[in-house]
Amino acid sequence: MFVSLLPNDTAGHDAAVTQRRVVFLVYPRFQVLDLAGPHEVFAQTERWVPEGEGYDIEIVAGRAGAVRSCHGIDVTAGSGAQQCQGPLDTLVVVGGPGDREAVDDEELVGWIKAAAGRARRVASVCTGAFLLARAGLLDGRRAVTHWAACERLAHEHPAVTVTPDQIFVHDGEVWTSAGITAGMDLALAMVEEDHGPEVSRAVARMLVMFVQRPGGQAQFSTQLAAQAPTRKPLRDVQAWVTDHLADDLTVPVLAERAGMSERNFTRVFRAETGLTPAAYVETVRVEAARALLETTDTTIDAIARACGFGFAETLHRRFKHTLGVTPGQYRHHFSRAG
Repeated sequence: MFVSLLPNDTAGHDAAVTQRRVVFLVYPRFQVLDLAGPHEVFAQTERWVPEGEGYDIEIVAGRAGAVRSCHGIDVTAGSGAQQCQGPLDTLVVVGGPGDREAVDDEELVGWIKAAAGRARRVASVCTGAFLLARAGLLDGRRAVTHWAACERLAHEHPAVTVTPDQIFVHDGEVWTSAGITAGMDLALAMVEEDHGPEVSRAVARMLVMFVQRPGGQAQFSTQLAAQAPTRKPLRDVQAWVTDHLADDLTVPVLAERAGMSERNFTRVFRAETGLTPAAYVETVRVEAARALLETTDTTIDAIARACGFGFAETLHRRFKHTLGVTPGQYRHHFSRAG
């Protein structure tokens, strides 16, 4: 299959100084949605901004021509990276399984580093973060990639502070995002920065997206982050925790239910789940609060009590720490009640 992704009807537009040049870098075996999603966000913006003030979008690769994605869709790169010269507004490096080969392409990585020096901001989608990291652009910064690759990013690039519980991270002029659809959230945030919230909301509505997921929104359920224990007493304790969130869930109580000493329970629980008992209880409580905020109109005070936080202030602090947003902000974006 051969698909050419080009900006919507830009031929008649005057190349005004105010138009922002956005360059997407692709490479063999890239993930096509990492390109198509944010590309469409930028392209749709021209509907709601004055003519010539939208985005001039380009696709580049190591060489001009067709570049095959990881699932067999070919996309046309209008120029090779070395032919892409001049100032840029935004450089976006997409992700995909081909990143493992692309990071060893010294010429391509060198071009990324040089292009970043003439761009206002640089971004990656999914595992595109590995190319930014190889170019040294993430050293000393916070960054994120797809949840399944966060550990690899932290291991291969210890100078990068990996924040796996966020869907995108904005650190100075560098933006990174988690997997696939998170690239659209990142692009929407950029549109809001450039053109204001009304334009970004209009684009989100047109693309049938959430108005905009905050960058702090976790990539996936925190309970799914815990490994499933093999010992039945621990699985029983986990089930009991879920049904008794408002109760005392300290280590002495949980160890007694498991029939273990506190020390042994703490050691075994962490070894089998990857979390301390306290961390596990808190993630389950936060997850339950998220569900109630999404699906009910129960007051935040009542949710705090029901989930074991006691007070709304405590729930507020834990939400900010875990998700980067307040309970009120989370409900505003994600509520399905009513």
